[in-house]
Amino acid sequence: MQKAHILIVEDEDVTRFNLRNLFEAEGYQVSEAVDGDSMDAQLREQKVHLVIMDINLPGKNGLLLARELTNNRDMGLIFLTGRDSDIDKILGLEIGADDYLTKPFNPRELTIRARNILSRITHVKPDTDGAIINFNGWSLDGNSRKMTTPVGDIIPIPRGEYRALKLLIENAGQIVSRQQLIKEMTGRDLRSNDRTVDVTIRRLRKHFESIPETPELINTIHGEGYRFVGSIDA
Repeated sequence: MQKAHILIVEDEDVTRFNLRNLFEAEGYQVSEAVDGDSMDAQLREQKVHLVIMDINLPGKNGLLLARELTNNRDMGLIFLTGRDSDIDKILGLEIGADDYLTKPFNPRELTIRARNILSRITHVKPDTDGAIINFNGWSLDGNSRKMTTPVGDIIPIPRGEYRALKLLIENAGQIVSRQQLIKEMTGRDLRSNDRTVDVTIRRLRKHFESIPETPELINTIHGEGYRFVGSIDA
């Protein structure tokens, strides 16, 4: 069986060396890149399942690179960075990262989070019901992981957003808890002060708000979770 492949994008030699040793000891295939250009070269040459990336990189920073990755990828992304402000963390998650850890980090925690993301990417079968789901003039395509707006614009959406929206639609009219959503999106349990779910719902709402005629599709149920209230076509 092919090993899961992790790409470390980090310009600090010692950190990159330590990360490579850490994940190779866990049995993963590991490649390295020091900036966006070398990352792109690696991605062109081989299949990568998970990118672990610093934000402070020479040339384009990690946030800019992540925007490019999340528009056209089927891989996990973890930010591992010294930038520990809430603004950076929220922005990183809004861009579409699966997780965000700050340095200094616990190696065991990092490997567990990476394993959870990889288990979903490498062992979950593609949606065979990838069937297009139509609702309120919108379409969600599970095969391409894209949404089509009522005016025909196509919006690629990151894996986490897709999984959250699909879970909400599958449970239309019912309350879906933040714990259920984070589990579906990342495979992990909800942590204290974790904003991942809220950021994801905010991004989905921004997509819908781009078409003014779209009614509110996702209700917030305070203290409980979220509920999809759109009209799904039979």
